[in-house]
Amino acid sequence: MAAAGADTRGAWCVPCLVSLDTLQELCRKEKLTCKSIGITKRNLNNYEVEYLCDYKVVKDMEYYLVKWKGWPDSTNTWEPLQNLKCPLLLQQFSHDKDVYLSQVKKGSTVTLKTSNNNKALNPAIAEYIVKKAKQRLALQRWQDELNRRKTHKGMIFVENTVDLEGPPPDFYYINEYKPAPGISLVNEATFGCSCTDCFFEKCCPAEAGVLLAYNKNQQIRIPPGTPIYECNSRCQCGPDCLNRVVQKGTQYSLCIFRTSNGCGWGVKTLVKIKRMSFVMEYVGEVITSEEAERRGQLYDNKGITYLFDLDYESDEFTVDAAQYGNVSHFVNHSCDPNLQVFNVFIDNLDTRLPRIALFSTRTINAGEELTFDYQMKGSGDISSDSIDYSPAKKRVRTVCKCGAVTCRGYLN
Repeated sequence: MAAAGADTRGAWCVPCLVSLDTLQELCRKEKLTCKSIGITKRNLNNYEVEYLCDYKVVKDMEYYLVKWKGWPDSTNTWEPLQNLKCPLLLQQFSHDKDVYLSQVKKGSTVTLKTSNNNKALNPAIAEYIVKKAKQRLALQRWQDELNRRKTHKGMIFVENTVDLEGPPPDFYYINEYKPAPGISLVNEATFGCSCTDCFFEKCCPAEAGVLLAYNKNQQIRIPPGTPIYECNSRCQCGPDCLNRVVQKGTQYSLCIFRTSNGCGWGVKTLVKIKRMSFVMEYVGEVITSEEAERRGQLYDNKGITYLFDLDYESDEFTVDAAQYGNVSHFVNHSCDPNLQVFNVFIDNLDTRLPRIALFSTRTINAGEELTFDYQMKGSGDISSDSIDYSPAKKRVRTVCKCGAVTCRGYLN
């Protein structure tokens, strides 16, 4: 960031780990302008309510402590209610106060403390409200970042009405496989079809010796375990070809939300999804099976599961979505899931490296959580490879919290 009036010709840039809000606060504190972060001479001294921190009543007049957007906490001021034109923030303040009071034992917390006919909000309540406001801003920034990074049509929303957990600190959104050092992904097919109508003509699936995966509504019509071969970049058919589904990415608006059953983050659909429809891809870092075994032991000890073996034809590679991934990183396990795994080949026809697609097994209503079986392999079978009951190798087993009638009790 260059100071006002600095000559930036020939300047070099480095990634900045400080948030935009913090940079704006620094600029205003030092009375500097910087067009790249939106601080100009015209708005250097502008004041906009970012959130409300506290509440008090003085001589029968209500006041709120205001955090000003782009200004440091040291500039917070008490403002009379009649001067505030931020109904949504006032509503959030009241809601957060009520949520806090509902979480503590009845009668154990005094909402307002009285002194000399003045009233002040209990400090514990004010502290919670500030934490919730900061969390809300952090989640909004994360939501904006996810939508900037995604390349698919469907929007991504983030919601946490359960606790004070913020965005995961070490997660990076990607749209496709990220090969680990030493692994090469060849994303260019060697041949393509010349069909004018891939639904009726001998197309890519037929060349691979399998059936066309989709019906005319682009719903999957093949059984689990059957590979999907879509038209690729060398095919002469256009983007509206019925055999181009997974490659178009998620078409549905989805919400990453905090679950109330102790399962951490989850994913729910915001729109109705028809049965047998493509929902999302499972992407992450592609690593060797040996590296996956090493990481798996670490993940077991932490009680997390992000490894997906690419075992369609061999067992050389694994997808690790722990640090790099997309929305699928947050999809929870269920022993009775509404998503099914399929192996997909498009531009990369290496059978050791299929893409992993998740399709709906039934109609999924808006607001319903999306789940898949973590032990479900691309072949359609339940994997028992990771389950070792021998006393010589005691792996930490993760308790399943899916709540399904058919629950197996453990994730691994």
